[in-house]
Amino acid sequence: MEGIRGDGASSASPLSQWGHDAWRMYQYYLDKTTPHTAYRWIGTLVITASYCLRVYYVQGFYIVAYGLGIYLLNLLIGFLSPLVDPELEVTDGPSLPTKGSDEFKPFIRRLPEFKFWYSMTKAFCIAFVMTLFSVFDVPVFWPILLCYWIVLFVLTMRRQITHMIKYKYIPFSIGKQKYTGKKPSASSSGFRGD
Repeated sequence: MEGIRGDGASSASPLSQWGHDAWRMYQYYLDKTTPHTAYRWIGTLVITASYCLRVYYVQGFYIVAYGLGIYLLNLLIGFLSPLVDPELEVTDGPSLPTKGSDEFKPFIRRLPEFKFWYSMTKAFCIAFVMTLFSVFDVPVFWPILLCYWIVLFVLTMRRQITHMIKYKYIPFSIGKQKYTGKKPSASSSGFRGD
């Protein structure tokens, strides 16, 4: 015996339907921001500044700031790392050139720019919301956390930079790559200026 409603989609509760519609609207506007890189990063800087002012104003939530710093460091490492690590995997797919004579292959990040921006912005929003609740304001001596984070940052970046030097890659595009072709040798030109 069939139920009163034969259509499974219409039997969804209004609350779940509203949540689904809200999520689709959110995803629609998020997709529309994709080509506007500069505006996205300006918005993130505004959110970052408001978070920093909030932490400075209340003089607390240093554990939240420390956790945010560790998370951002992890995102940065993913942003600066290649999709395929040359020291771990040998694949037939895209990889970094190892010699100057190798074919140009663009740098493909493990964490693309859009996901890096989105995760970073989401992290600052969550951290800002956490500063509204006193349960997250654990009393700590913040200079020790700051020193520990700086040491962690320096050690991690040093390892990342040595990896970049060892495998000769730059994680940023500097202008458009141009094909120069083969340079003619002087002896094969056939032209003599007699």
